[in-house]
Order: sequence, then C-alpha cells, then structure tokens
Amino acid sequence: MADVQVLGRRPFGVTARRDAWWVEPLVVFVVLGSFAVYATWAALQGVHYSHGGYLSPFYSPELFGDSPHAIFGPKPGWWPLWLPFSPAILILWAPGGFRFTCYYYRGAYYKAFWADPLSCTVGEPRKRYCGEAGMPLILQNVHRYFLYLALLFLPILAYDVWNAMWFANPATGATEFGIGAGTVVLAANVVCLGSYTFGCHSFRHLVGGGVDCLSGSPARHTCYNVAGKFNRAHMRWAWISLFMVAFADLYVRMCAMGIWADVRIL
Repeated sequence: MADVQVLGRRPFGVTARRDAWWVEPLVVFVVLGSFAVYATWAALQGVHYSHGGYLSPFYSPELFGDSPHAIFGPKPGWWPLWLPFSPAILILWAPGGFRFTCYYYRGAYYKAFWADPLSCTVGEPRKRYCGEAGMPLILQNVHRYFLYLALLFLPILAYDVWNAMWFANPATGATEFGIGAGTVVLAANVVCLGSYTFGCHSFRHLVGGGVDCLSGSPARHTCYNVAGKFNRAHMRWAWISLFMVAFADLYVRMCAMGIWADVRIL
C-alpha cells in the first residue's frame, strides 16, 4: 500500500492556489456590507420615503406613518418614547430575514464575513467545522417561513405600482392616470424581487415537494418547472434584486428631497 501523507491544518489564509481566489469574497464583503449600511440608514430615517403616489419598498406596507400611504394613521401612542420611530422598522425585518437566511446568501456571507470557509483549499481561522447543526446557525432553518412572508409582500409592492400610476393634476386638482420614471422603477423592482423569490429553493419545494410523481399533477409540475428556471439563475436574481430594491428606495428618496425630478413618460 502506498504511503498516504496527511496534510495538517493550514494556517489562516494559507493556500497553494495561484488564482485570485480572494476577489469574490472581497467583492461580496464590500457589496453586501454597503447594502446593509445603506438599508439600515434608510430604514432609520423615517422621512423622505414617499413622493406623491410613490412609496419606497423599504417602507411598504406603511402601517403607521406620516405619508398618505399609512394604513392605520400616524405614529401610534404606544410607541416607546426612547425608541426612534420609523415605519420601516415595523415591516423590514420580514423581507430582510428572507434574504438573510437565503441559501445562496448564506454561502456568500459565510465566506466573505466569517471566512467559514474563506475559499476552497484556503486555510480557515477555525479548528473544526461546526455547520448549521447547532445554535445559532440552526435558526437559519426558518428560511421557509420567511418565504411565506416574502410572498405576501409581492402583491403589496405590485399594488404600490398601481398607486404609482396616478398623479395629481395641479391645474384641476383631480387625479389622473399616468406613468412616470418612478412608476417604471417600482415596477422593475417588483419583477426583480419576484424573480428572486420564485427561484428560491424553498419555493420550488413548496410547489413541487410532497408528491412522488409530479407528472400526475400537471399544475404543480408546471409551477415546479417555472420555479426551476428561476432557480437556475437564483444567484443572478439575488444580486439584481438587491441593487434594484436599494435603487428604488434611493429614487423615491431623491425625488422626495427635491434632488431628482421625476420624469413623466405618459
């Protein structure tokens, strides 16, 4: 029997690889970190999140707030005085939790932020692999439940697009149908979020799991095939939807602050 050399554990960052293996985790660290900083900042502002019929997706649905989109009126009296109020705080945890527990994002930020693992055949900072079998990472299994909440947000955001098609006429004071650049931005955001959500592994299991033969359920078979097509581009939609939802908030915010002028297309 030939001798087998057992390699010891590599020191952190040590590898025999000659390619630029560090580029991908670095880019993920910068992009995801920047998005987290911007989303947190935008969610805590509590102002400049609506402009006419436009409502930032970070604040939708607006349960309580000062804009005309608020469902239940202004800030509730039971809100603690010591806690800054923002309508986004009440709802953003749901889509944020769905994205944070996403199977793709988990693999991406485990490498970029925790170096677990940093990259294939690259030395890790830990002595053993713990996986997601214990606390706190076992809580990532709630992803399927965040999926149910994310599915509820899609028709709400689609309704926001409908509201974004109505504009006040300054001359008559009446509301008239139209399409602005903001309408297109909000509609594109719904398409991107829907493509990301419908490609989710949990969604594919939801529509196609639990049956031994999908061909016996034509409707579910079709849904499963469609979800599979989105799933094959899941990584791409994960990034596209991330940029799009941030840009949608930025667009509404810039219009509300008077920095950008919304262009009427129709």
